[in-house]
Amino acid sequence: MTGVAWGADEYAAESHAEDALRNTRRAGPRADQADTPELARRVADALLNLQFKTWDFGDSVAFEALMAASEDLGDDRWERFAHGWARAWATRAKPFARLDCTVPGRALVRLAERHADAQLLDTLRELAEYLRTRRTLAGVYVTWDTSPLLEPYGDPPTTARDRALLDDPPAGVFVDCLHFDPPFFAALGRVTGDATLLWDGVAQAEGYVRLLQRDDGLFDHFALQGEPGSFGPGWGRGQGWAALGLLEVVAELRAHRIVAPGTLSDLDAGEQRLVASAARLLHRMAALQRNDGHWDVLVDRPGTGDEASTAAFMAYAMSEAVALGIGDAEVLRPASRRARDAVLCSLDADAQLRDVSAAVYASTVADHYLAVPRGYVVPWGQGPALLALVSREYAR
Repeated sequence: MTGVAWGADEYAAESHAEDALRNTRRAGPRADQADTPELARRVADALLNLQFKTWDFGDSVAFEALMAASEDLGDDRWERFAHGWARAWATRAKPFARLDCTVPGRALVRLAERHADAQLLDTLRELAEYLRTRRTLAGVYVTWDTSPLLEPYGDPPTTARDRALLDDPPAGVFVDCLHFDPPFFAALGRVTGDATLLWDGVAQAEGYVRLLQRDDGLFDHFALQGEPGSFGPGWGRGQGWAALGLLEVVAELRAHRIVAPGTLSDLDAGEQRLVASAARLLHRMAALQRNDGHWDVLVDRPGTGDEASTAAFMAYAMSEAVALGIGDAEVLRPASRRARDAVLCSLDADAQLRDVSAAVYASTVADHYLAVPRGYVVPWGQGPALLALVSREYAR
């Protein structure tokens, strides 16, 4: 299998998934935790102790969480780690690889801005140029040249078409990456004054909406080149990736307007479309929230199991939406609080978020998502949990 966007000439999704399961730490039993700054510090330290790479899925939300922890808790050591890691990468970033599309771009732009780090900013400019050379699917830069379709977990029934796609996966676009490219490009455009990057950030976000958002507001997981429609309906964590991506592009556009009022007014219509998309998603998620503050693995299929990362993402996303004036605060604020309480009840004795699924990869079979192994300590669980604890809505 060639042309995989993981920067490898040969890649087998099955063996990579097996390796990841073997080498990822497992969370312990649930433990009662007091909602204190000390707990947030322990959650941040547990995140800091994960085995990061440069770069991989989950880094975007992890690095944003480390920065937020330093801001909220008055301790710069988590941000210093993030900046040091980023600066070290910048010195040896080239040649770029396709998995660099998972770079925590917006977080690194903010680090470069805050620390006046010209070398990091220059490397991010070059990376953006590289990422914008990828081919597109319906105007969206493809995540994978050969999509990482797995033999579905749980051995559910498959069709002949499922088997054919598994044997020869086409290029694809995945909802996780709505949190990667669009906020990165928008932030870089704001800081550097490059209007084309701001435009591209909006265009990419709108492309994901066109490809993956359903009429009811939820996002499907992915779309494939040459295949009608989209796949992976109702995946809970995917709603979190989509929500954060949309909200962060809007935040960057508004920050640009503050420093350069009256410029790029043509982006206003795009911003309003993204606001409407985010509001539809978050209101739908609020309607689907369980009484315990969590969501099911497939959020619109009751009884499909627990996925704690969804509550963590939503606690933060809904609080950010309220802060940005997006959606109905009377609906989103209480839903956010219930989700945050659910996160607090889902930590182990080491302040690690429990009931988080391993990397799902992808499948055209919806029941695959029900059987992905859970219980892992990973950036896409620990990062959102930390953001939920230190978000602006609950700032100490």
